[in-house]
This record gives sequence, C-alpha cells and structure tokens, in this order.
Amino acid sequence: MSFAALGISKPFIKALDELKIINPSPIQEQSIPFLLSKGTDFIAQAPTGTGKTAAYGLPLLEKINAGSPKVQALILTPTRELGQQVAKQLFKFTKYSDKIFTEAVYGGAKIEAQIAALKRPTQIIVATPGRLVDLLQKDAVDLSHVKYVVLDEADEMLSMGFKKELTRILKHTTGRTNTWLFSATMPPDIKTIIKNYLAPDAFRVTIGADRLNKKITHQYTITMAEDKLDTLVKFLKDMGEERGMIFCRTKVAARTLAKQLKAKNLSTDAIHGDLLQKERDKIMRAFKNESLQFLIATDIAARGIDVKDLAFAAHYELPDQVEYYIHRSGRTARAGNKGLSLIFITKDELKHVNELQEKLQVGIDKVVV
Repeated sequence: MSFAALGISKPFIKALDELKIINPSPIQEQSIPFLLSKGTDFIAQAPTGTGKTAAYGLPLLEKINAGSPKVQALILTPTRELGQQVAKQLFKFTKYSDKIFTEAVYGGAKIEAQIAALKRPTQIIVATPGRLVDLLQKDAVDLSHVKYVVLDEADEMLSMGFKKELTRILKHTTGRTNTWLFSATMPPDIKTIIKNYLAPDAFRVTIGADRLNKKITHQYTITMAEDKLDTLVKFLKDMGEERGMIFCRTKVAARTLAKQLKAKNLSTDAIHGDLLQKERDKIMRAFKNESLQFLIATDIAARGIDVKDLAFAAHYELPDQVEYYIHRSGRTARAGNKGLSLIFITKDELKHVNELQEKLQVGIDKVVV
C-alpha cells in the first residue's frame, strides 16, 4: 500500500519521500482513507510511536482551505514538546503544497507573543488545553470557523489533569466540528468524553489491541536494594553508545539518581515537575541532539516526549499503574525499530511483575545484568 493509493496528493507525497516516509504504517492505512472521505467523528486506539501525526495530519492538511486565513483545525496535545513536534511535522509535510500556516501555543511561554502570532493568518492551531482556555478567556482566538478538532494522546491529557479544560473546549466546538480522538489506552474518563462529545456512529480503528508494541522485548532483573544502583550502572555501561530513558516514580528519586549517575561519569540528566520550563527545554534539547546519552524521568514529566532511536526504557522503580508501564515502554521501539523494556526489582517486588504480565498478557523474561 502506498500513500498515493490511500488518497494523499502529490505535493504531500513529495515531502513524505524527502522525509523517507515511504510505506504507510497500519494506523495510517486504516485512518487516512476514512478521514479524507467522510465527515464524521473518528476514534483511534493505537500505541505511541505508530505514526499518528501523519495519520491525522495528512488528511487535515488535504482538507484545509489554504486561501482562507481563518483557523479551520484545532489539535490538542498534552505537552508543549508534543505540540511543538506536531507543528514542526505539519510544516515539513507542506514543503511542496500551498502554504498552510500552523501555530503552536502552550503554557510556559509568554502569552502576549502567542497572541501576536495568532493575529497572522493561521489555519491550524496546535495547543495544550490549559493555554487554549487562557487564550479563549482573553478573546485572543476565534474558533468559529473550526471544522476539525483532533485530540492527540487523549489519555495523557486526562491523566495530566486537563479534564476540565478539555470538556470546556469540546463544549465550545462539538456539534459543528468533526472530532478525531487518538489514544493509546481507553480508561473510563476517555469513554465518558467519547459518550458526551463524539457522535454515536463515530468510526473506530484499533491498532495493537494488546496495547504493547510487538517489537519491544520485556525483561526484569532481580537485585538486592543496596546493589540496585551498581546493577543499573553496569547495564548502562554495557549498552555502549545506545541511548535510552530511565524511569523513577518520584521527583526526589529522579533527582537523586541523576546525581548518582553523574558521579559515575555517565552522560545523564533528569526531568521532573520541579524544573522551570527553560531548564526542562535545555535538558530536552541536549537529549535530542545526543549530547546527553540517558534521560531520567518521572511518569508525569515524560508525557508527550518523542525522541528517535531510543534502544531501551529502564524501570529503576516500578510504575504506580499498568498504563504508566505501557507509556514508559512505548518510548522505545518507535517507527518500526526494536527496543528493550527492562525492570529493576528486589525479590519482594516480583509479585508486581507477575501482575504486569497477567494484565498485559505479555511475557517478561528474567535476566541477569
């Protein structure tokens, strides 16, 4: 199957070829023809890293009237990083097409500058829910011509506490827009949003109903509590030049682990909720441009991060929820690559690994590091 066969026009295919995106992924194959042709709501359940941005972004770009300066589409994302990434991707897709202007707006940046930017012709707004509500309160954005609303990583938006903002925005747009919802998981809150704000006949697509990317190898290693740090250090050194993320449950644990690994001369830093936005941006830039080899993160701080070619996700502390394990593991094995998800536990935590295996229907093999 090719993008041309799915109905994508030549200018976009030329840009895709340049980006070396040649063969559509399963989510793109199932979403694009429907989104191009039908005028109804759409629900896709697919793991992160499966090509969702192109799955909704290409049909959206095909439907935008480039001759009108009005805002015609709204894409909501859980984090600033994901919003910036989506806007950048859409810009790359439009290299050879009519000029379509996308503006990303998010918290942690000066709202005045974003208000000024929105006064220019803008056909697509990519926004975090909190900042969009701020802009609506200031009458700084006109959504009256919006025909399409995309909820990207909807489960992450809810888990980050954006339920109130999301419902406010959807109340504002439902009834005169098509809503396209993309989510890795379907917790009860998402089902409520679907019931309240999407059409009963919304078209549904499910990719990887088992919820975990098949290209990820799942393993665990048992260590004494006092040996855990040394076991992690050995694993990281054995990885050679491979890059990855290390997950902790709390901000304190992430901060402490970063200090410990830096003391062992490992190229690492941590992101967590206590960082200022500019500090977080600096660390993320360093990780993306590969001057940092390893990134330590808490579950909330890791939301929306997408970094290419990560070889592993290491769980230095077990996650609080099964959904967090899915999101953590999904940071690796992206875009068709293979990856490793490795859990570091003490003997009395083995029952939690068994629970994960049972709930996710996945084999997690014991290894010695």
